[in-house]
Amino acid sequence: MTVLDVIQRSSEYLARKGVESPRLQIELMLAHVLQMPRLKLYLNFSRVLNEGDLATIRGLVQRRATREPLQHILGSTFFCGLEIAVSRDVLVPRPETELLAERGWEFLQQREASGQMDLRALDFGTGSGCLAIALAWKCPLARVVAIDVSREALAVARQNAARHQVDSRIEFILGDGLAAAPAGERFNLIVGNPPYIPSAEIATLDPEVRDHDPRLALDGGADGLDFYRRLAVEAGDLLRPGGRIMLEFGDGQEAAIEKLFTRQKWIVEAVKADYNAKPRFLVARRGD
Repeated sequence: MTVLDVIQRSSEYLARKGVESPRLQIELMLAHVLQMPRLKLYLNFSRVLNEGDLATIRGLVQRRATREPLQHILGSTFFCGLEIAVSRDVLVPRPETELLAERGWEFLQQREASGQMDLRALDFGTGSGCLAIALAWKCPLARVVAIDVSREALAVARQNAARHQVDSRIEFILGDGLAAAPAGERFNLIVGNPPYIPSAEIATLDPEVRDHDPRLALDGGADGLDFYRRLAVEAGDLLRPGGRIMLEFGDGQEAAIEKLFTRQKWIVEAVKADYNAKPRFLVARRGD
């Protein structure tokens, strides 16, 4: 069977199983098995696969057909150009979260350009470590504290930080919430992608998310806002003068979250949109 045969037959099969972008999915799996860039497949359509490669790709396709996330099958994904290992213990990083990372590192870079050398950032609910790692990668002067309630998630995050050689500038802490932050520490920036799915809606999510992402990283309580309430109350005392908090949130939550923060005397500077022009990120600072 040739590369093109595998692409055509597998994409048809995955489409029948309800998998989105089935051709892209099989191409990425094939590129992984054959250890070549995906676009190079197009120069190898007539290549005949050996039985070992065919058996491997059949196994991967069967896993994807059960709606196991492609990122779990391949073992990693890319976030801001950095390869990030993932597993069932961490939320698979979403493309829109890259925008949060970008705004975070741009803010820190502005502080650096203004002469602030002692930069500190806190990543609330670090999961795979993608946000903390991106900040440390883009801001060599910054030190980052990354907190998560899951010991297993922190093991993945540490592995990712070591891969990109930023582990010496990230302190990973096991703990539930901002109370786990080092005593007396204050930050220029707090970032996070807290759980924001209302509990009753988790059962309605796509199988890739519902059945494979950790529920701890999804469940935001009855209305999805439990963690934002905590952050609105607790985060202000951890910010340095001129500091910012930047948070991702779910569809349609912007008005409620903005109200939560303004009630706690935050000044909401902006609500930013994602790639689909949907409100997705809160940027706020402390008021007087």
